[in-house]
Amino acid sequence: MPLPKHYSPQEAEPRLLAQWQRSGIYHFDPASPAPVYSIDTPPPTVSGHLHLGHVYSYSHADFIARFQRMNGRNVFYPMGYDDNGLPTERLVEKRLGLTAAQIGRSAFIEKCLQVSEEAEGDYQTLWQRLGLSIDWRYTYRTIDERSRRACQLSFIDLQRRGLAYRRQAPAIWCPECRTSIAQAELNDLERPSEFTTLAFRLEDGAPLPIATTRPELLPACVAVFVHPDDPRYRGLVGRRAAVPLFGQSVPILADPGADPEKGSGAVMCCTFGDTADVAWWYAHHLPQVEAIRRDGRMTSAAGPYAGLTTSEARRQIVQALAQAGLILAQQTIQQSVRVHERCDTPVEYIPVRQWFIRLLDFKPELLRAGEQVRWHPEHMLARYQAWVENLNWDWCLSRQRTYGVPFPVWYCARCGAVILADEDQLPVDPTESQPAHPCACGSTEFTPELDIFDTWATSSLSPQIVGQQLDDPALYAKVFPFSLRPQAHEIIRTWAFYTIVKSHHHSGQTPWQDALISGWGLAGEGSGKISKSRGGGPMPPLEMIERYSADAVRYWAASAGPGRDAVISEEKIQAGARLVTKLWNVARFSQRFLEGYTPPQTPPALSPADRWLLASLQALVRRVTSLFQEYDYASARSESEDFFWRVLADNYLEMAKQRLYDEAHPQREGARYALYHSLLALLKLFAPLLPYITETIYQGLFVADRATRQEPLGRPYPDESIHTSAWPVPDPRLDDERAQALGETLVQIATAVRRYKSEHNLPLGTELSRLQLSAGDAHQADALAAAIPDLTSVCRVQLVEIQHIPDAEPLELQIRIEP
Repeated sequence: MPLPKHYSPQEAEPRLLAQWQRSGIYHFDPASPAPVYSIDTPPPTVSGHLHLGHVYSYSHADFIARFQRMNGRNVFYPMGYDDNGLPTERLVEKRLGLTAAQIGRSAFIEKCLQVSEEAEGDYQTLWQRLGLSIDWRYTYRTIDERSRRACQLSFIDLQRRGLAYRRQAPAIWCPECRTSIAQAELNDLERPSEFTTLAFRLEDGAPLPIATTRPELLPACVAVFVHPDDPRYRGLVGRRAAVPLFGQSVPILADPGADPEKGSGAVMCCTFGDTADVAWWYAHHLPQVEAIRRDGRMTSAAGPYAGLTTSEARRQIVQALAQAGLILAQQTIQQSVRVHERCDTPVEYIPVRQWFIRLLDFKPELLRAGEQVRWHPEHMLARYQAWVENLNWDWCLSRQRTYGVPFPVWYCARCGAVILADEDQLPVDPTESQPAHPCACGSTEFTPELDIFDTWATSSLSPQIVGQQLDDPALYAKVFPFSLRPQAHEIIRTWAFYTIVKSHHHSGQTPWQDALISGWGLAGEGSGKISKSRGGGPMPPLEMIERYSADAVRYWAASAGPGRDAVISEEKIQAGARLVTKLWNVARFSQRFLEGYTPPQTPPALSPADRWLLASLQALVRRVTSLFQEYDYASARSESEDFFWRVLADNYLEMAKQRLYDEAHPQREGARYALYHSLLALLKLFAPLLPYITETIYQGLFVADRATRQEPLGRPYPDESIHTSAWPVPDPRLDDERAQALGETLVQIATAVRRYKSEHNLPLGTELSRLQLSAGDAHQADALAAAIPDLTSVCRVQLVEIQHIPDAEPLELQIRIEP
């Protein structure tokens, strides 16, 4: 069927999408003997609308999936949705203006399920329209039955093996979200703070200056620390000091953790202001005073400041200290504050009984596991290693929220023993069910665990969940370890790390062979990451796709390589749209010469331009194949595009036009042969990046009458889709370094002629009467003479004369125009 004059992405892309879905060309075949390439696709968190930053990173995995599929791999490319836990709760609270406390736990969970299901439908619409080659039959939700069962069984296994434990301990606490969080969920936020130097009093009444940014923690001060080698305070160790305003007497202790260069060199220890306080509390067996409640307000220990928020208490306490003459100095400083990544709320450290997974005992093993993964780019391994090396806490699993996967745990009302659910009870909600057997003490009265799992406790099992380890062991054996984990760089410390932890603890294996790390899609220069929950971005993805095409948006997504951020650039998307249009125009030009054409097994007589094109094509295929194998899709796009514009469109087609149009020309068949192979190979090299336009052209030019035609090297067409056709393979018969060098010379000549016309204000289509070339090399002169038909066509000249001048430079280009 002839290609229409104009290509309409708005018509073609939905039509092809429906065609792909009907035909199942992206389906994984469990019975296939082909080598498996499995992808542990990141399940997007259901916390708001997807934006172009997601389009950027999710396109990268699809580039690789399509490349591997065309290389004969049986690609397992599923999709998941991370729709349990705090992010989804906050989305529901924001969207519906409701909380669990207002409508009850069960009703709130139903709202969460409803909102997340609606959001996931929107997500799937975008992914499909973008052209992700997902096998949607393998879709999971981290709140579905399989995921809940896997998460609970993982916990039971770890608890039985002593790798999960429960204790009362200072926990990183978000007062806004009212839950404990893990170290991996912290960000650092720079902000101005008041550094206030206070007058503590020694027993003899002498002042002891101590600087702090958190005077509201004075009621929880339990000690003062100095460095053991600080000569200023060596005589004070073992004595006591009175806390200003609140009056309690606390010991002065020595510890290397006290920094002599910070403030006065003496520091107060409060329970708890930061991790240093926690470490000192453990090491020195200090008492504990809780000054801050879980809602971020002061406790009764703060006396007249009880019930105030920490910021208001800080203001009033500073005011009272000033009135009492207890402030020695104040200065404004830039302070790095630990905040919850979800809401940017400064965290507190509050004692809570929590469940933990052991990490600190396994640092060497986890470092070795990270080294077994091939990271793309390589330096992302250093980010993983730095995170593991700097871990200070075991993984806190407990979350004091409503919506998520429940712990499969009860506590005996009589003896307090932990009762785990039986495996055949899973998934279980302990608030709705009872243990299957009495406690060992004989009691049948139990208290359910009300906390839920951290959402990473489920998504860290994504290989086991989507691989259906519990339900289909044969499938799991085929896909695990997974070939690829694609993900963003900011969640190396969470998703990548926790997945490696779970895999190590459960099976001692590394969960994947390669990790492809994406950067962020940024709203503008100097801006940060766009957020689903907080909004941002220049235009909704579907709107951008409808305006310019999915291929154009994917073109932008391929603009920066692994690990690199990319500014969302409408200009680059427009460049992608121009490439799509140019591909279409070249295909339409080629159509009249390729319709019904069957290339011979042996190349026909080729002109120098034909040999240049085909030799350069073999080098391009090798290069682009290597780049995709190394996950460098950005360079693959750049080199393919450069070849298309500079070699094929701008120069070769102009060299071959006269031969192509002249059906009697003795070298016409060479031009058809070269055009056929180069256009087909280029479409395939572009196919992982631009799936819609390449499919449209492929089906229009290369699929018709496929039963009687063969692909290069004699392979029959396997399918009507370019995406299941074979990746190009270099043909050694066409390698020719001399032809490549000569072709570049022809381009130099054509460029010089175009420059001449431009400088003389002549249209590029102006026909010159004569082109004279002087070559100082006899072989070069002969080669140029053989290329006269190519030069006549590309330069629009009536006569080309070649002279060999022994004493001349290797190539002298002279242009003479006769009236």
